[in-house]
Amino acid sequence: MASSSPSVHSATVIDGKSIAQTVRSEIAVEVRQLSEQYGKVPGLAVVIVGNRKDSQSYVGMKRKACAEVGIKSLDLDLPEDVSQTELIAKVHELNANPDVHGILVQLPLPKHINEEKVLSEISIEKDVDGFHPLNIGKLAMKGRDPLFLPCTPKGCIELLSRSGITIKGKRAVVVGRSNIVGLPIKGSWIKPGAAVIDVGTNAVDDQSRKSGYRLVGDVDFKEACKVAGCITPVPGGVGPMTVAMLLKNTLEGAKRAIPPQ
Repeated sequence: MASSSPSVHSATVIDGKSIAQTVRSEIAVEVRQLSEQYGKVPGLAVVIVGNRKDSQSYVGMKRKACAEVGIKSLDLDLPEDVSQTELIAKVHELNANPDVHGILVQLPLPKHINEEKVLSEISIEKDVDGFHPLNIGKLAMKGRDPLFLPCTPKGCIELLSRSGITIKGKRAVVVGRSNIVGLPIKGSWIKPGAAVIDVGTNAVDDQSRKSGYRLVGDVDFKEACKVAGCITPVPGGVGPMTVAMLLKNTLEGAKRAIPPQ
């Protein structure tokens, strides 16, 4: 009697692109209502220093998403050698601009700039990245509500929630990101059935692509699929959700800016 071959396990791929599209549709409705009721359009300013490939990719996604939901986008591209004083002055200009409800300084910044100093200069009411010391402090304390939650972890939680994955009572492991491409998180490191959210973004040279590179995560996707219960791909996983949460935070900032009626 011939024995049947064991079935090959394959993880459920969490479609971050599709979920982010749903979130963006919800945001677009609220943006339209805000514009019709109060004549106010949410505005998002993104400051990018230098020309990192992953940063450029993220900003491109953000610009397209802003246009889709009706949020006004303002991009500030500064050279790699911009001084810290000049950068902070630009941040202060955006703080004072009433048409800007969210300010994001794309990280990492060049080594000659103190990230902590720059981020602390962003108005807490416009800190849509959730990196201001007061927002981070409130996030860490029980019974306190930060004005904004950081976009990437907020997007991860939203991905899990909308995929029907409960996290209450579960054990979560956060693995530090490696800067070395070629040493990804291996499938054998993953608990069978675990939900794997890959937050890594690494640019790998690929001459077959028009851009000359492709994006990969920190997880060995092919091997992890054989073990995990659910997994996010790169691209098309956390990236689109991070952008969607940024739009959501910008919308919240604009709503808070409306004077009480």
